[in-house]
Amino acid sequence: MLNRVAKPFTKLVERYLPDPFIFVILLTLLSFIVASLFTPSKPTQVLAAWGGGFWNLLQFAMQMLLVLLTGYMLASTPVMRSILNKLATLANSPAKAIILVTLVSLLASWLNWGFGLVIGALFAKAIAKQTRVDYRLLVASAYSGFIVWHGGLAGSVPLTIATDGHFAQQSIGIIGTEDTIFSAFNIAIVVGLFIIMPLVNRYMLPSEKDSVYVDPAKLDDETKQTATPTRPAEVIEHSRLLGMGIGAVGLGYLFYYFVLTGGGLNLNSVIAIFLFSAILLHQTPHNLLSSLQQAIPSGAGIVIQFPFYAGIMAIMVKTGLAQQISEGFIAIATAETLPFWSFLSAGFVNIFVPSGGGQWAVQAPIVIPAAQSLGADMPRVAMAVAWGDAWTNLIQPFWALPVLAIAGLKAKDIMGFCLVQLVITGVFISVMLSFYP
Repeated sequence: MLNRVAKPFTKLVERYLPDPFIFVILLTLLSFIVASLFTPSKPTQVLAAWGGGFWNLLQFAMQMLLVLLTGYMLASTPVMRSILNKLATLANSPAKAIILVTLVSLLASWLNWGFGLVIGALFAKAIAKQTRVDYRLLVASAYSGFIVWHGGLAGSVPLTIATDGHFAQQSIGIIGTEDTIFSAFNIAIVVGLFIIMPLVNRYMLPSEKDSVYVDPAKLDDETKQTATPTRPAEVIEHSRLLGMGIGAVGLGYLFYYFVLTGGGLNLNSVIAIFLFSAILLHQTPHNLLSSLQQAIPSGAGIVIQFPFYAGIMAIMVKTGLAQQISEGFIAIATAETLPFWSFLSAGFVNIFVPSGGGQWAVQAPIVIPAAQSLGADMPRVAMAVAWGDAWTNLIQPFWALPVLAIAGLKAKDIMGFCLVQLVITGVFISVMLSFYP
């Protein structure tokens, strides 16, 4: 049984995996040392690259913080609490709880990665309030759905190469989503993961004596209502007209954006959906701000860690270290094996460059000439990079931060289970990329 396989991994990780902030410090030092030793860059140049890139993810960090905070605020509304709690009643046993949270997370992540991260974690909390199930595995199952994001509607690599004017257009032209996201091989991978992930997670369910449960009372973060306002300022803060009015304006814009202009889901539109829905459903500015105060502490990890990852990415890109790693994998490839080696190299580079769009910018100048020289299938190679990026996110604390913050866990609590998920999904995806026609 997989629970026996997962048990030693879980204990090992719980004992030795440090806080994600320690992890990013160690990655920073490792990147600095390796780049200084194995690239033409001098230590001072590596240092300059790190410092110069330290603030490159500020916009993205703010977006991720808003995804977390607005998603949290939306889930804290009475309406959303009721919906999540009713859906959670379907999970009336530990096995059903694991399967249901995995499926919901997979579907949400396929639609949009930011949506999937928040919804999966919030739904896991809702289930944990009603069903006695190992909370670590429940949250790990919620996070595992994130693996399909790059093969879904918001995948940055397939959407980039389908966009007119993308940086590699002169080399490969425009590759439509019918050849990437909606290709037979990609759909087969997604469908396979929708079957495999729930089963893997369900069969990792620990025995009763090895399970770790959470007190449902500790998950109750419902906004407390204050007394009836008396001062004029309090009356304004509790005004339903103001709160619901601006919420309606925001949703009106979203209708214009999605329906009248044909806009699509992206990180900003997901944030807008969360924000304006939360404003409307909380009804008053006071209720919204109260839920925000509860949400803010959960964003601390994002605020402190993202600049360090930006520095690591700058070292990897500007010193050529990421290119060297990719070239090392691809140098031994053939036309048939190039997708496999591109997948592995992308998975490895993703540990240091945890950004789908950023990773494609690093690897595209390497895999595109290789694919053209070997006569490999270009859409498949591009999707191999995308899947490699998504694959090792399972053990990359960078992306687990929002989920862990909402759930109130640490990375070491779920990473043992994620290691098992990593091995099984890695075998499946690599086989499909290599042999599926």
